[in-house]
Amino acid sequence: MVKEIVVLVHGLWMTGWDMLLLRCRLRRCGFDARQFSYPSVRKNVRENAAALQRFAQTLEAPTVHFVGHSLGGLVILQLFQDFPTQRPGRVVLLGTPYGGCHAARRLARYALWRRFMGCSLEGGLLGGGPEWRAQRDLGVIAGTFPLGGGLWLGGVPRPNDGTIAVAETRVPKMTAHLTLPVSHMGMLLSAETARQTCAFLKTGRFETSR
Repeated sequence: MVKEIVVLVHGLWMTGWDMLLLRCRLRRCGFDARQFSYPSVRKNVRENAAALQRFAQTLEAPTVHFVGHSLGGLVILQLFQDFPTQRPGRVVLLGTPYGGCHAARRLARYALWRRFMGCSLEGGLLGGGPEWRAQRDLGVIAGTFPLGGGLWLGGVPRPNDGTIAVAETRVPKMTAHLTLPVSHMGMLLSAETARQTCAFLKTGRFETSR
């Protein structure tokens, strides 16, 4: 039996292919990394959290960690709120807009964009997400390289990763918060993001120096 599995949860409009490099790097780090894919537009955060619970139940390992990018992080937080009895493990959120997403709120003013974002807005990108109460290590990584679609909308608070403001990523009762000079999608390609994610999953803290 595998001792430790890491479940990766993608963000809005993605399927998991975007996390392929991160997944490979976590495997090289010694983890059995698995991808969870879900319909980010067609179903809301709570429904997708229930699907994540069903997926997690199929995994045979005493320790199960979770890594979520953007909206995927909200799905993970909802999982722990709705299904608090989980196996031991740690959680890392990458660019997750816990405090709601300024860019999404701007786009939601327009009917066409509301349709494109679909159910992800409900209990998710507009705020009002799940409270973190789990008794386990939660690490959050935020980007500070402002390259992304949110810049075209204007008004995204600084510092930001081009889509999500650093302030929007802070989760009350989180264990640790780290900023890296990466963009919202670029953090998935970043070797440093992978290194820090691996460090947190192993030790419950980020590395502040090499």
